[in-house]
Amino acid sequence: MPLERRDAATLVARTSSVEATQGLAAALASLALPGDLVVLAGDLGAGKTAFVQGFGRGLGVGEPITSPTFTLVQEYVGRLPVHHVDVYRLDQLSEVVDLGLAELLDDEGVVLIEWGDAILPMLPADLLEVRLTFGAADDDRTIVLRSSGRSWLRRMASLVEAVAPWAGAPDGVAPC
Repeated sequence: MPLERRDAATLVARTSSVEATQGLAAALASLALPGDLVVLAGDLGAGKTAFVQGFGRGLGVGEPITSPTFTLVQEYVGRLPVHHVDVYRLDQLSEVVDLGLAELLDDEGVVLIEWGDAILPMLPADLLEVRLTFGAADDDRTIVLRSSGRSWLRRMASLVEAVAPWAGAPDGVAPC
C-alpha cells in the first residue's frame, strides 16, 4: 500500500506489532535534533510507551524505558538526551509549568510527551505529533505523523523516507 500523504505536513503509516511500532520510532529517531519535541497521542494501550522505547533505542539508549506515569518525567542518556514525559495524571494545564518543559527543551535533548495532545496550548508550535490508533487486529496500529513548525517541516522529505517501509510492508515490519 502506498504512503498516504494527507497534506504537506501529515504522513500515515501502519504497523502490525509492537516491534514494528518500535522500529518505526527508531527510524524517526535517526532524524532527531537537539531541542526536538515529539507529542504522543492515542488511547490507553495504543502504543505510546512502545513508541518511546523504539525512539530511545534509535538514539542509543541502552537502559529499559518505562512509562513515567507516576514520576511524570524520566531521563535517559543516548546520542541525545531523551526526556520522556507523561502528562496523563495532570489535572490542570497550569501544572505543566511545574514540569519544567521549557528547561527540558533547552537541554539540547529530545522531549517526548505521552498524552501531549492534552497540553498542546502550552507547547511550542514546532513539534512532531504522533497519533497512534488501534487497527483491525489486536496489534495493528495506524500512526499519523503531523509535523508543525519550521524544524520538522524542513525534514519532511526525510520523514517520508523514514516512514516509507511501514507504509508499504504488508505485515507492518520494515524490510531487512
